[in-house]
Amino acid sequence: MKIEYNNLYTHFIFTTLHRQPIISEQNRARIEKYITGIVANLGCKLYAIYANPEHIHFLVSRSPWVPEEGLATKVADSSEKFINENGLCAVTFKWQDSAAAFSVSKGDVDRVCKYIMAQPDHHRKVTYAEEYEVFQKFYQGTLHPFPR
Repeated sequence: MKIEYNNLYTHFIFTTLHRQPIISEQNRARIEKYITGIVANLGCKLYAIYANPEHIHFLVSRSPWVPEEGLATKVADSSEKFINENGLCAVTFKWQDSAAAFSVSKGDVDRVCKYIMAQPDHHRKVTYAEEYEVFQKFYQGTLHPFPR
């Protein structure tokens, strides 16, 4: 059956292999732009993206025929290749073999976008390990990571 309307928002978090802080500020925008193109080429829409030195957040609305794992795999494989072919890291770049994908309600899209775009300020106060723990607790129903 054809799905004519959908609300499939997903907040992805990818982590560099061994959480190495190897995404430099000077190459951040170029990597973000490349990932934005991958998402668009898959018929999805990217709402927000921010590449931290050791992890990246991005929020997309997915087409109903693009599963989360398929989108994550395509973004990871293509961006690794792009980063390595263009020498955007001093070492060979690789994402960890697993990522996080969290569903987001339409009512929370703006809040999640603001959270993603505020990553530089956020990580001056909270480490990535602390942030990830909060996400795990939130999606188990015990905590809310986004300011209300």
